[in-house]
Amino acid sequence: MAQIIGGIAASHTPTIGFAFDRDKSQDPVWAPIFEAFEPIHAWIEQKKPDVLLFIYNDHVTSFFFDHYSAFTLGVGEKWEVADEGAGARDLPAIAGHPALAEHIGRSLMADEFDMSFFQDRPLDHGCFSPLSVMCQHENGWPVKLVPLQMGVLQFPLPTARRCYKLGQALRRAIESYPEDLRVAIVATGGLSHQVHGERAGFNNTEWDDRFMDLFERDPEQLTTITHAEYATLGGLEGAEVIMWLVMRGALSAQVTCKHRAYYLPSMTGIATAIYETTEPQQMWPQARERHLAHVNEQLAGAEKLQGTYPFTIGRSVKAYRLNRFLHDLVIPAHRAKFIADEAAHMREAGLSDEERTLVSARNWQGLIHYGVIFFMLEKLGAVVGVSNLHIYAAMRGESLETFQKTRNTQALYSVAGKDAGALGWDKPSN
Repeated sequence: MAQIIGGIAASHTPTIGFAFDRDKSQDPVWAPIFEAFEPIHAWIEQKKPDVLLFIYNDHVTSFFFDHYSAFTLGVGEKWEVADEGAGARDLPAIAGHPALAEHIGRSLMADEFDMSFFQDRPLDHGCFSPLSVMCQHENGWPVKLVPLQMGVLQFPLPTARRCYKLGQALRRAIESYPEDLRVAIVATGGLSHQVHGERAGFNNTEWDDRFMDLFERDPEQLTTITHAEYATLGGLEGAEVIMWLVMRGALSAQVTCKHRAYYLPSMTGIATAIYETTEPQQMWPQARERHLAHVNEQLAGAEKLQGTYPFTIGRSVKAYRLNRFLHDLVIPAHRAKFIADEAAHMREAGLSDEERTLVSARNWQGLIHYGVIFFMLEKLGAVVGVSNLHIYAAMRGESLETFQKTRNTQALYSVAGKDAGALGWDKPSN
């Protein structure tokens, strides 16, 4: 069974990545940063976690305000470094752990946390700034990573207590995962800082020290503090330390602090810490079984519905590339290239032989079995001139005429749009 082996806390200011990329470890101004991260580096080498569950916030790099979620779990197969305006850092991509991420997502949703999920979005300095100093990575990263992106930039934010409860739910999720994995929880952000307005440059080292004391010994007190109070004590952007409470909630009530450091070089109080549980974390077997039943309750029995394929995170990850390609048919330029030479367009998009064959053959049933969601079939049908009714019939293995006999009318239709008639969706087709 999966086990949480400890928690790591680290600031994620971009100055950490700046110092690393420019090899400032011997510079007296920057050396304390490297010294603060060295015990974390050693701990990871010693404990050898399989996965880092990495709690961070994106800085309006890969996520924008057209869709902004409180809790967003990364479920993809790998994570690239984001370009934040000056070119992406020269760091390798890090592998994800989709199976663990899917289980965590299902568990958190069962515990009534309304999660969002993401793939194929690069991670910015909120993740890679501290990560680049935590592990050797010249020949690839020694761990896999499941990112948990927190929406802490646009108010309203999750409360500190809600973050702590998320951590408690995260512990249940991880410890009920059936594979033997060693998981470390990494919380990033803070400490005190403000980077906007006339109060820019605000720091409060006394509060930073008090926060870390309470975090270790009495985290419940920190759950009662409002966002305005966090901003007053540690600066508005410093209020992102509520992300640390997710990690603390995932640990046991009593922890041992194995390392703690603090340094204020410029704008942000840079802190690092390592926490281990006083007693080994292990969910009771009966409790694990009950929790797994709880996680599986909502879809229990759906597997008996013949010809029914719930679009799960696992199916989404497997067929992401093909679903993405079909979704992009809503973009006129992509649509035009597909219509002009679909074989060339699919090769250019990097679709596999199997994926290209499924699309070329208009194998609607096969596409569903592969993991394509129906609403991508609908878009493909609209482009190639196949009505929804033709697709429904083909998925059932029936002719259109046979399927139409089960309907109240003989109407044919597709998605609405000004090009629908020109594409001939209402004409007979395969």
